[in-house]
Amino acid sequence: MTKNYRTEVDAATAEMDFDKNNYQIELETTLGNILLDLWADVAPEHVKNIYGLAKIGFYDGVIAHRVIPDFVVQIGCPHGTGTGGPGYTIDAEFNDKPHEAGVLSMARTNDPNSAGSQFFICLGRVPHLDNQYTVFGKTANQESLDVVMKIGGVDTNSQDRPLEDVKILSAKAIETPK
Repeated sequence: MTKNYRTEVDAATAEMDFDKNNYQIELETTLGNILLDLWADVAPEHVKNIYGLAKIGFYDGVIAHRVIPDFVVQIGCPHGTGTGGPGYTIDAEFNDKPHEAGVLSMARTNDPNSAGSQFFICLGRVPHLDNQYTVFGKTANQESLDVVMKIGGVDTNSQDRPLEDVKILSAKAIETPK
């Protein structure tokens, strides 16, 4: 059974103040660093969730388990299989932000309110995902997008899993005053 991280995430995000601060996460991966701006104005619960999970170290050591060229890089399953999560789910926060290269969006099952810890970063414009998945951030700079695209170009097997693990070495939660 998967451990439920909700209490730890809630404690880690208790002091978040979207009016006073901007939030980012930085993923140090085996292929480079990805800095992600988080958009609390369109998906505050998703921002709290990923920020809290990063802050408690949930993503440290997690692999990119699904890479589909020109589509997405999917990360965030603690088992590395695409079947795991943090032991709880969060409700969808659909918005009008488009799924385009560098956009951070939440993975889920067929149930729109089943998101947990798995997220994806788009490798191009993916219009059929718009208003179906919660967009809640984007790569903060070109260097970060370049790393995402580099991950998107790795060799994969027939199940879209990278032949060589692409791993998050550490995830850092960043808070800066507005």
